[in-house]
Amino acid sequence: MLVCTTAHRYRVCMKRIAYSKAAVRALSRMPANVSALIRSKIMQYATDPTSLANNVKALKGEPGVYRLRVGDWQVLFTEDGAVLAIIKVAPRGAVYE
Repeated sequence: MLVCTTAHRYRVCMKRIAYSKAAVRALSRMPANVSALIRSKIMQYATDPTSLANNVKALKGEPGVYRLRVGDWQVLFTEDGAVLAIIKVAPRGAVYE
């Protein structure tokens, strides 16, 4: 289900975002400014995936799983139609463990 709004005569559609328990836990334990930045980048990707195309790549060996790079952090997610499922948020070196 896409969430669509009309703002300034433009129609903006956004995918629904679903966070896993591990992702919510990681976001709640990090500094507030970093958490806000990561959430805003996730929201930006859900609204317009082409805006962050250079920071999103498919993972090798994990079909359907993508990573979004936000500074020194990685966000692992899947896209299922209109749902963006956030699997894990972790520092760049530890996200694949």
